[in-house]
Formats: sequence, structure tokens, C-alpha cells
Amino acid sequence: MVDDDRRMVKTICDILRVKGHDAHPAYSGEEAVNKVLGESFDCVLMDLKMPGIDGVEALKMIKGAAPELPVVLMSAYATENQAEEASRQGAFAVLTKPIDVQMVLSFLALLRKEESILIVDDDPLFCKTLKDILQARGYRVEAETDPDSVIGHLEENYELLVVLDLKLGRGDGVDVLKEIRGKYPTKPVVLVTGHQGESTSAIEKGMRIGAYTCLYKPLEVEKLVEIIEEISLRKLRALLGEPFDIFPLH
Repeated sequence: MVDDDRRMVKTICDILRVKGHDAHPAYSGEEAVNKVLGESFDCVLMDLKMPGIDGVEALKMIKGAAPELPVVLMSAYATENQAEEASRQGAFAVLTKPIDVQMVLSFLALLRKEESILIVDDDPLFCKTLKDILQARGYRVEAETDPDSVIGHLEENYELLVVLDLKLGRGDGVDVLKEIRGKYPTKPVVLVTGHQGESTSAIEKGMRIGAYTCLYKPLEVEKLVEIIEEISLRKLRALLGEPFDIFPLH
């Protein structure tokens, strides 16, 4: 947390610590850069206007040292040109002060992969294998073999996305997708199928209903991880004010 307003830094850090985050204060752009050079952080929340090097200059230096580190800038009076320059230099977002602390907490929860991925498939072995692989990547994962229990999962937990098989024993993945879409219109659902020939019409129907995409078994795990990261990034940006829809970028 970087700002020359020490009282604000203390307030935000205290809130973050109460919510379980390891918050570190810095009071200038120079101090922020030095801390990033010496330690590892998950995110930088930094004021745009500060004495010495400002937020954009500090951002450039931080991105040079840690290109993948998310940096969120904030300002009470950022101009459109400043916001555009910050985006060009790699800022994740530019927030308006006073910042919405709950929005920041939601952003950090998603950044820490606290939302889970729900796998829906009638094959317990497939569920276990994919769950183990994704958990090894740091994701929280739940698995469900009963299509009638999917909505119950979504009511109890806030899943990042659903990985849904089109063939569910006697059940129909398209029907489950319709049910999800009816109750959770923006929930990303990735369809999977092992029946390439006979599933064409079901895939087309699923895409019309609003599936994010469809992958074929045997599953290319790296492709699924790429999609998960894409959805995570879009939801992170949505939490900070950008629009989010259920349709893929490509």
C-alpha cells in the first residue's frame, strides 16, 4: 500500500490485515520500488500523485523489476491522459479516491484464487484427475457427479467458473447449462465432451445458450488453464470497473 498520506496507508493496511492479508506500507514511489526489489508481493496499490517520483514513474520501475506483478493506481483527480499513460505502462487499473475498500477486498480474494472451479462430470476418475491437476496449480476445485446438485453448489459457493460435461449419464449437460444460465446469467461455463461426432448439435446449442467455449476429451489441460486465467483476468478487471460478459475474447 503506497501513498504519501500516512494516515490513509495505516487505515487501509489495518483493514487488509483484519481481513487476513499481509499488508506492507510505503510512503513514496522510491520506497515502493525498493520494497519490490527486495521482497515478493501479490499486488501493489499505489497513489498516482506523490512527491518525488509519481505513481506512473514508480509503475515503470516496478514493471521493469517484476513484469507480472499487478499494480493498481489510485487518484482523487487523475486526468484521462494520466489514466491512459498508466494503462500503457501496465497498470492493472486506475481507481478513484476515496477507494471502495470492499471492491479491493473482492479483487484480492480473486487474486488469491479463493473462488473455486466446479467440475461437473459423471466420471469420478475424470473429476479426480482434473481436480488433482488444477489443485496442483493452486486453484480451489470442487467436483460433482450428480447434475441435480449443480445449482446447490453454486448457491453455497461462489465458483469462478463451471467445467461441464455434455454427457452426464442419463442427464444432459445442455439442460444443466440452461439451468445455470437461468439463475446465473454471467457465470462462465466451459463445456467438455468426448464425443466429437455426435455432439455437434449439442455443442452448437450450448454455445447459443451462452457457454464460454467447448473443449474435447482427452482434455488439453494447458488450454483449460489458459481459459481459466483469461476468465480470472477479466473478472479481476471487472471488479475494478471494466465490463464483464460470458463470451470469450477469441
